[in-house]
Amino acid sequence: MTLIRRETDGDREAVHALQEAAFAAAVHASGHEADLVDALRGTDRWAPQYSLVAEIDGKVAGHVVSSYGRLNGEPVLGLGPIGVDPARHGQGIGSDLMHAAIAAADARDEPAILLLGDPGFYGRFGFVPAADHGVESEHPEWGYYFQIRTLAAWRPDLRGVYSYAPAFDRFG
Repeated sequence: MTLIRRETDGDREAVHALQEAAFAAAVHASGHEADLVDALRGTDRWAPQYSLVAEIDGKVAGHVVSSYGRLNGEPVLGLGPIGVDPARHGQGIGSDLMHAAIAAADARDEPAILLLGDPGFYGRFGFVPAADHGVESEHPEWGYYFQIRTLAAWRPDLRGVYSYAPAFDRFG
């Protein structure tokens, strides 16, 4: 059984190793996803309530984090990285983490979650091109890979250019 829970201080090494393994062979990875998670911790953009692990048999099998970026000066969540133990791909762990991340953000009245990723995967969780809601990235080349999932607290006046937490500039 998979338990989705908040990351604890005792999970840091396992999360780092998992993110390294998860992105080791990924085509569109920067190779610094584990370092990005480490860099986000302790910054004013870190949101520990949105750093979730999937635990199976007492071991970290997946991890997702959302941190605060800015949309017109307002804090709005940016999701990622999300990583799953390569030996456990296809078991629904990534989907479980996504559902938990979305539910946690919605329950805390966050207006939206933004991410950069495959529309074929993230579309099943309600993500659509961010431009559909008037939100652009600082990187226009991302196009429809830059996506948004609006939540119950979404306000249509939240439009403009979204910028991820500064750690993404160093490691993203």
